[in-house]
Amino acid sequence: MAYDSIRPGKAWLDTEGKPIQAHGFSVFYDEKEKLYYWYGENKEHTKKGGTVWHWGVRYYTSKDFYNWEDRGLMIPPEEHDLKSPLHPTYCVDRPHIIFCEKTGKYVCWLKVMAGEIAQFMTVMEADRFGGPYRIVRKIYNPLKMYTGDFALHVDDETKKAYIWFERPHFQMVCATLTEDYTAVTEEYSVHYDNLLPPYTREAPTYFERNGKKYLFTSGTTGYYPNVSSVCVFDDYHGEYRDLGNPHIGDKSDTSFSSQITSVIKLPGTEKYIACADRWMPQWYVKRMAKQIVSGMERHFKDYKPDTSPKEIRELPGELITHKENTYKSRYVFLPVEWEGEKPVIHLQDEWRI
Repeated sequence: MAYDSIRPGKAWLDTEGKPIQAHGFSVFYDEKEKLYYWYGENKEHTKKGGTVWHWGVRYYTSKDFYNWEDRGLMIPPEEHDLKSPLHPTYCVDRPHIIFCEKTGKYVCWLKVMAGEIAQFMTVMEADRFGGPYRIVRKIYNPLKMYTGDFALHVDDETKKAYIWFERPHFQMVCATLTEDYTAVTEEYSVHYDNLLPPYTREAPTYFERNGKKYLFTSGTTGYYPNVSSVCVFDDYHGEYRDLGNPHIGDKSDTSFSSQITSVIKLPGTEKYIACADRWMPQWYVKRMAKQIVSGMERHFKDYKPDTSPKEIRELPGELITHKENTYKSRYVFLPVEWEGEKPVIHLQDEWRI
């Protein structure tokens, strides 16, 4: 079928009629090719109680933002190597790709979790956006810190690149990347400090408007949705000023049962779109965020952040059973509007660009 509108939360099929499998994703526009790109975690073989968390990173292209063509796996899983961070049993999450003009390489960072082993990053490079990618840093802990959800950005003017990552689960760290974008420098800053779950901030999503820098974040309640927040700042390592909940009219305080993962500015316009995952469609408007947060407060009541992580040298090399079923996750794409300098989002059942 062909689409001529966006229907947030509804099943979204590609041009071959298959569910789009690109979760924890990014969306961007290629000026040269006049194409939108959408890439993320491929969950086509994921099921509750199974040992497959992902099946690589899949990407799609579109000319109209409605209809998306499956372009295949840009990063395939390494299904026969349990010592590889790309093995499907490990939690490979939130791929982010930036282009380094100095090296001419596309640089991809992946958040990886391997059972009880702490979270780390895997960094890859490619000559083409669609790959093939090769690992340049297999197990990497920036600043010798454990890492959670993250975002990448290249400054248009300086060409410096930055990473925001949640330091599980008590800080948001912004660090400047090296010139080749494959590691961090010693320049970093700490934000949202000493907020413990479910209030610590994760899922950072960066965007800009009129010279102002913005970051959407969510709380920490597993795959259950919670209330979002947005902050504004002028300097990457300066003061971040919180503007509150961007989701207007969301009585459940669940960000319309979604988690923002990407913001795209449509080319040639001043229109922005907040793109989100609805990880658990079955919970939509069935449970209020206050109940979720209350449960998570009890769950995390004895939580103590690990501020002195041990160096990770190798992966466990064993299959992991996953409780979550993210195969049926859907997407919530909504326009961003503005109240002064604050970005706000209203729920719409259907809308057009």
